[in-house]
Amino acid sequence: MILNLDKNFSPFGNEKSINFQSFTFSGGEPHIKIQSDFDTNEVVTITHRLNSFNDLGLLCVTVDALRRMDIKIINVFIPYFPAARQDRVMIPGEPLSVKVYADILNAMNLNKVTVFDAHSEVTPALVNNCEVIPNHKFIAEVLKTIGNNVKLISPDGGALKKIYKVSEFLGGIDVVECSKSRDVKTGKLSGFKVYNDDLQGSDCLIVDDICDGGGTFIGLAEELKKKNAGKLFLAVSHGIFSKGFEDLKCFDGIFTTDSFKDFEDELTQIKLKNIL
Repeated sequence: MILNLDKNFSPFGNEKSINFQSFTFSGGEPHIKIQSDFDTNEVVTITHRLNSFNDLGLLCVTVDALRRMDIKIINVFIPYFPAARQDRVMIPGEPLSVKVYADILNAMNLNKVTVFDAHSEVTPALVNNCEVIPNHKFIAEVLKTIGNNVKLISPDGGALKKIYKVSEFLGGIDVVECSKSRDVKTGKLSGFKVYNDDLQGSDCLIVDDICDGGGTFIGLAEELKKKNAGKLFLAVSHGIFSKGFEDLKCFDGIFTTDSFKDFEDELTQIKLKNIL
């Protein structure tokens, strides 16, 4: 059985979906009422996009409601794991935010927690019974649109291990390594480097897990053009795009999934239900 808390997000379809009503009290608290017209001996999988603490709150009260209905096995699918980028303390006074979310989920004693393209190995290490779905099929879908004659661009050291696995999955597409520097106090980016002297007009696909403001990719695009790159494409598993798309016009195409939110015409969005 499936319980899709976001009615606009059904990564496993709506077949065998559980009916419910959810709302927010005037004080801001999420609430749910689950209809009991299903076999409570079945495994229940909850899907949700956690874009706020209230989304997490709705997930928590949903698990509690199911427990009170005597549901024994509960799985959760949260494709974008919140605070995954806060997986280490950079300066004193900061929280280890990813652990805060992990501890809350662990306290619910879930059978399985599935995430899509985890930011780093920290998330699955902190979350009990965690399963990570890689981005391989997503990138394969992107290549159906732009073609296989591209170089895969790793934006920084953190993406290296994953991008070589993507390359292997795709049959050995060339990888170009890049790097950048970030001021941990201000977040300012600088020192973009492309470790290839001449790209000779090759089309390039930057592959990463998250695009928030886009500063990394804008700076990297400038350096790639300096190294004679052809067309530039960007594929990110989790598209936040908090600053919009105006500064991302340097790309000939942008691709993401619906793991975080739905987009209209600004980019090409590949539904997770088509690649899971």
